[in-house]
Amino acid sequence: MPGERDFSKYTYEQYQKDFENEGSFARAEVFATNLAHIQHHNADVTKTWFATVNEFTGWTTQEFRRLRASGRRPDVDVRDQEQLSGSLPVDAAELPLDVDWRKMAGVVTPVKNQEGCGSCWSFSAAQTLESHLAIATSETAPVLSEQQLVSCMPNPKKCGGTGGCSGATQPQAFNYTKTNGLTLETDYPYKAVTGTCAADKIKPVVTNDGFVVLKVNDYSALVSAVATKGPVAISLAAGSLGWQLYGGGVFGGGGSDKCGYDQDHAVQLVGYGVDGSQMYWLVRNSWGPRWGEKGYMRIKRYGDGKEPCGIDETPGHGEACAGDTKPRQYCGVCGIMGSSSYPTGVKKALPLVVV
Repeated sequence: MPGERDFSKYTYEQYQKDFENEGSFARAEVFATNLAHIQHHNADVTKTWFATVNEFTGWTTQEFRRLRASGRRPDVDVRDQEQLSGSLPVDAAELPLDVDWRKMAGVVTPVKNQEGCGSCWSFSAAQTLESHLAIATSETAPVLSEQQLVSCMPNPKKCGGTGGCSGATQPQAFNYTKTNGLTLETDYPYKAVTGTCAADKIKPVVTNDGFVVLKVNDYSALVSAVATKGPVAISLAAGSLGWQLYGGGVFGGGGSDKCGYDQDHAVQLVGYGVDGSQMYWLVRNSWGPRWGEKGYMRIKRYGDGKEPCGIDETPGHGEACAGDTKPRQYCGVCGIMGSSSYPTGVKKALPLVVV
């Protein structure tokens, strides 16, 4: 497959050299086990995606799940927040066969890295605000500050976690930016720690007047939103060996690398398409450009009424607010259609007037 490497002679010493600044948890025995899995998976001539060596190859799946996919995604029930919800009135059959917002100049910013902080929710939200501002203004998207959300956004009901690097939700972020706006990354740089809110660094450049939470598991709503509105903040199950070692291709989420439906990660949906006979969703991750397809992943898409479904038995890992343990059903590979939202009325923030 394009981009696939031969690791038959690859050594742990070479791995340490290639990832000396990223593989701090690596151990030789763990690396050897994962390398054997990569070689075994890639030897399958029927595969639709390939595995590769990356910064996570020296980690156990338990470490990977805890340190990169740690239950940070949006809550479905946000009735206490002003919102719009429901399906979009667009027939999926009338939409383009291929949508990729990266092809629209200035709409998608470069891939970022959340590092060792459970802040994927803030990246998902900030990146989606970036894209929607670019679409609204026909100007190049600014690089916005995830750190403002991580350090300054309250999470009183403990939805998706306890706040900051311990998790929150995208709808909460969009609700926060309605009032507070969001500043540039250059003004409030990312530190990968929760820290305390530095109000003097907040110089808002974007705001929104609301947000849409799409109907759960509604294929037409999701595909219509990303085709007609722009990139969407979504959540899925990413704490699997397949995600850990993904190198490229259309990820099916099955076999020994099945991702299941226990949603634990927030990303950005930037499109969909077809590769030969494989339909896919196009996802932007926040694990840096060395992961996957330069920071992106293609996930198998089956079509309206054909998506697989499963149960998330532990919603307290990330979706639910404190005290809510009711299992949820999610559909799509890795539960990709379970939780989706995007901001509305996105515009440049008015400068503060000092009197």
